[in-house]
Amino acid sequence: MHEYHDLYLDQMLRLDVALSLINDGHNVIRASDIGQSRADDRQILQKAIEENRVLVTLDEHFGDWVILPLCKHPGVIRLKVNPATSNNIIKILLPFLRLHTFEQFKDYLVILSLKRAKWVYTG
Repeated sequence: MHEYHDLYLDQMLRLDVALSLINDGHNVIRASDIGQSRADDRQILQKAIEENRVLVTLDEHFGDWVILPLCKHPGVIRLKVNPATSNNIIKILLPFLRLHTFEQFKDYLVILSLKRAKWVYTG
């Protein structure tokens, strides 16, 4: 049995991604479901921190410290998927989440692609 995660999905992740995560047992909030569909990256990150949720995003600004410095947070998973279809996202994200505990993500940016997961400590 794998551990379930509290996740916050950025605006660009579609409902079918959220439903797949929910069906796998994760507790999911989507930015677009709580009035953040037009929020900027800082607001998205702040909401994930307030809710104590790992942020899942496709946005490359997460990891660019000039644009958005990261420090204390529950974790950020930046997906590098091409093409960024829901099926491709689900195919790499679900197995990855099953391998890790919620606590492992704290203060880490994980850049997740089909071939690897790069963990960057930001704390």
